[in-house]
Amino acid sequence: MLSVSNLSIQFGKRVLFDEVNVNFSNGNCYGIIGANGAGKSTFLKVLSKRLDPTSGHVHLEPGKRMSVLDQDHSLFDEYSVLDTVMMGNEPLFKIKKEMDEIYAKSDFSDADGERVGVLQVEFEEMDGWNAESNAASLLSNLGIKADYHYSLVKDLDGKQKVRVLIAKALFGNPDVLIMDEPTNDLDYDTINWLENFLANYENTVIVVSHDRHFLDAVCTHISDIDHGKITHYSGNYTFWYESSQLAARQRAQQNKKAEDKKKELQQFIERFSANVAKSKQATSRKKMIEKLNIEEIKPSSRRYPAIIFEREREAGDQILNITDLAASIDGETLFSKVNINLAKGDKTIFYSKDSRATTAFYEAIMGNATPDSGKVEWGVTTNQSYLPNDNSSFFEEDMSLVDWLRQWAKTNEEREEVYVRGFLGKMLFSGDEALKSSTVLSGGEKVRCMLSRMMMIRANVLVIDEPTNHLDLESITAFNNALKNFKGNLLFTTHDHEFAQSVANRVIELTPQGVIDKYMTFDEYMTDKKIKEQRAQMYAVEA
Repeated sequence: MLSVSNLSIQFGKRVLFDEVNVNFSNGNCYGIIGANGAGKSTFLKVLSKRLDPTSGHVHLEPGKRMSVLDQDHSLFDEYSVLDTVMMGNEPLFKIKKEMDEIYAKSDFSDADGERVGVLQVEFEEMDGWNAESNAASLLSNLGIKADYHYSLVKDLDGKQKVRVLIAKALFGNPDVLIMDEPTNDLDYDTINWLENFLANYENTVIVVSHDRHFLDAVCTHISDIDHGKITHYSGNYTFWYESSQLAARQRAQQNKKAEDKKKELQQFIERFSANVAKSKQATSRKKMIEKLNIEEIKPSSRRYPAIIFEREREAGDQILNITDLAASIDGETLFSKVNINLAKGDKTIFYSKDSRATTAFYEAIMGNATPDSGKVEWGVTTNQSYLPNDNSSFFEEDMSLVDWLRQWAKTNEEREEVYVRGFLGKMLFSGDEALKSSTVLSGGEKVRCMLSRMMMIRANVLVIDEPTNHLDLESITAFNNALKNFKGNLLFTTHDHEFAQSVANRVIELTPQGVIDKYMTFDEYMTDKKIKEQRAQMYAVEA
């Protein structure tokens, strides 16, 4: 279907890819993974012919069509929503446009009539007469109501534009679908719809995503970028991650017998074969895993941060009591009637359809903002550590990372450079990296610094607002594991499905008319029919 031959990409002296040869087969979904800067997005641009490689070439089977999820949200601002979606099938839209132009002529000629006849035949063969209704159906499934279908794209908000661009990429059943971070700015319901759509998609999908649940739900293969090469592995992200970790442990066990290692790996593969799911993937992935050569599993060369949250002391039974808390922005109610008592050990995900609500909630309970009403009482034995959604205020002063982190040291011993460097080193800031200025950090580096800070504070209550923003898969995975192992209380909000499902034992949804508070997993909460009805009522605009 799609092949890459002798592909090399070099920027100056930096070599991203060196003589890469890979094939992408029909019916498979490939999740492209690699460390930050490995070249994931660059590789997708080369596949889609939006960037020329230094050498080598990309070959798409003749007669096949490729579709790409556009990253420029303003590219189609002057077009209607429906037209933008139909533009996803460029040959079809070109025919439609030519027919419309001919019909609009005031001096319609016999030649025009003959040309329209030819175009109509081609249009019908491409199912063109159903194009508009198919586009409308896609939009509706992605949460774009019919009222907006004839609006200009520029009149939509950012999240709606993302959905329109996804509909454009999916439109017309392309033979090869390329998507770079498709879940960004999507809510859980829309991501779930997209997961199910792609899990049943019959053609080739190539996707870059930091959402592990999404990669697990849709991928038949993981394509790992490492040392300038790309290697395909059968299975989803979790299978790749756990198998590479197992292989790394076995490599370290030099004295373990080869027969024991092989048996352990075979049992691992059998366990994953029994647990595959998601309709189309189930049968095909199971067959691929069962055929997998044991020797194909290799340890990853990735560096994972060492995130360990320890507590200075254990909290008592009184954690947090909130009475009648409410907040609004410019007269618009974000949440109200919030009455919550957190129990010891609760790991609570706070959720809202409006992300401003959860951020306002955290700012209020941390004392950074004044709510419209209500009372917040932390237990006297608690100490909190907060990771805000916007951490820019922490990095305004120019200082080395060692001096930056030293600000939160409590004793002379903790102020020692060796002690501070230990926390930075766990987050992969070692050697000269620990001396770089705090004002020149990338978004991911800032979050890793904030995690170093949280570890040093040793709080028994962690408050976290969108923790996975800007982090790579390695950091996300390590962070997720650390929160699962944390013995204290956790209040958090995340768009990462795996975080939500694997960490939380309680779900509290903030709505304009009160809260919904349930002790259950996130998946149970989001799929419960009675809760869905209750949620709809809580968000309904009061007369």
